[in-house]
Amino acid sequence: MQKRTVTIRNRAGIHCRPSSVILQAVGTEFPGHTFCLTTSSGNSCELNSIMALLAMGLAKGDSAELAVEGPDEARAADRIAELLEREYDFPPRQ
Repeated sequence: MQKRTVTIRNRAGIHCRPSSVILQAVGTEFPGHTFCLTTSSGNSCELNSIMALLAMGLAKGDSAELAVEGPDEARAADRIAELLEREYDFPPRQ
């Protein structure tokens, strides 16, 4: 099992669009892996549902621990941690 501590940097937190990007990466890049996200307040969810991720209510500055199990844990943990910490801007600024 690989663990990463992440800090949400997106100014609007993890809302619908970032959740979609994160869950798409989980499903397409890392099939067979299990991802669990736990906040400092003890709320947790598996990253297998956009609604579950949205229900976490992650706002800018929140910290959480990402735990990953699967065949390529280190790469999967790094990739999903990067997506959780990314500053999303929709649409992208030119």
